[in-house]
Amino acid sequence: YISQSHLPAPSVIKVHPVVLASIMDSFERRNEGTARIIGTLLGTIDKHSIEVTNCFSFPHNKSEDEVAVDMEFSKNMYELYKKVSSTEQILGWYAMGNDITEHSVLIYEYYSRETNNSIHMTVDMSLQGGRLSIKAYITTPMDIPRKPMGYVYYNTERIGVDLITKTCSSTSRSIRLTSDLQQVGSAASHLQESMSTVTADNIVGRYLMELVNQVPKISPEDFESMLNSNINDLLMVTYLANLTQAQIALNEKLLNL
Repeated sequence: YISQSHLPAPSVIKVHPVVLASIMDSFERRNEGTARIIGTLLGTIDKHSIEVTNCFSFPHNKSEDEVAVDMEFSKNMYELYKKVSSTEQILGWYAMGNDITEHSVLIYEYYSRETNNSIHMTVDMSLQGGRLSIKAYITTPMDIPRKPMGYVYYNTERIGVDLITKTCSSTSRSIRLTSDLQQVGSAASHLQESMSTVTADNIVGRYLMELVNQVPKISPEDFESMLNSNINDLLMVTYLANLTQAQIALNEKLLNL
């Protein structure tokens, strides 16, 4: 069976009959009440095609917003298959049904760590139209022809974007919010780094010098004192606003007694 659906040319996926037989066997042997079967696809990749030669299913539990997969079971099964055929590698996963759900995205995050371009194959066992429906999906970059593509955000959203970017280098995938002074220091360091990569230009240098000369000369101690004073004023206004809100809420409770 060769499927080219949803694949950019010249990519071709070849699925061996033993794979389909194994998937149907897992479907027939599923536990009572299990509506969806998922499993790992194994095979080989060359320059022109992807060949799926084997597969195995594994237990999982899913809820509305998460999927719990037995990773240890999947790892052990793959090690056993490697002893039989050392050339087979993980290609992706299959799932029962003919649609892509939000759980597919969660499972993709796991397989994206196992292979560079994982396959997601759907197998519809309902036999609609009297035939077995099989589709294969791979990820592909999205682009607009002849036009640049990127994120668009307001200046106030830049803080959130920068924080999300920093989590990529964090082992715990979490990061704390930075203070206003730290953000100013980070922006100044980024500006200094960018300026070091700019090719020297006398005209640009004069404009920059003129811009710098327009900034009043303030000693570091006076600048820090002024900044701290402004931050204290902002914190005082925020505190008074919260206090006023609490007083109004308290008055409403007293009036309803």
